Amino acid sequence: MAQKTPEGDRIAKVLARAGVASRREAERMIEAGRVRVNGEIIARAALNVTDKDKIEVDGKPLNAPEPERLWLYHKPAGLVTSHKDEQGRPTIFDELPEDLPRVMSVGRLDLNSEGLLLLTNDGGVKRKLELPSTGWLRRYRVRIKGRPTDEMLEPLRKGTRVEGTDYLPMIVSIDRQQGANAWLTVGLREGKNREIRRAMESIGLSVNRLIRVSYGPFQLGQLKPGAVEEVRSKIVRDQLGLDGAKPDRPKPERTRRKRIR
Repeated sequence: MAQKTPEGDRIAKVLARAGVASRREAERMIEAGRVRVNGEIIARAALNVTDKDKIEVDGKPLNAPEPERLWLYHKPAGLVTSHKDEQGRPTIFDELPEDLPRVMSVGRLDLNSEGLLLLTNDGGVKRKLELPSTGWLRRYRVRIKGRPTDEMLEPLRKGTRVEGTDYLPMIVSIDRQQGANAWLTVGLREGKNREIRRAMESIGLSVNRLIRVSYGPFQLGQLKPGAVEEVRSKIVRDQLGLDGAKPDRPKPERTRRKRIR
């Protein structure tokens, strides 16, 4: 006879949903004995809780979960996308406005990359946005050293393998040549670690500036470096299907290759 699925949600998910910590950090808090359920310290994260359970963290009652929220952030170059950096470098969380609640980044931008970074207060939203199955296109403006041609970029459009890592086909167009540099627009759907930089290096091109300008339907627009702007709750719920509706699916991309004049 099949076992009945326990009611409620995993305790770590509930803690993340309430804005206490990410799910992984919540699991470490549980292991450290900082969480009580119905007056008893719990030692494992494999526990389901419901609204009827009394949860305490560090002796304080857990607040009710906040609604899912999402922010657009224009990450400047030179900041690490993590809460702490072993090398002591400044992080995005050191620079965010003080009145912003506890947030998590959706994916990452490396130290020297800039542009649109999504922030959320909800671990479920973070995971949903990061899943490759979401299918959202991430678009970048990329400046490279050299004079690229369509022929050089063709391997990236077909999909390539670099040092044992497979990269899906990219959408790549040449925008303009500017002296010794060229500007490209690059679109991809996975966003693996340093994917664009490594792919460009594999065809002999060096990236010297990389700006993410969109993540699915969310656009960087005129947001200034270091600025944060909250996405309206209705847009968040519509785009992510949080009210039970199906989320918007990405439309097929049509691109025209631009000639260098």
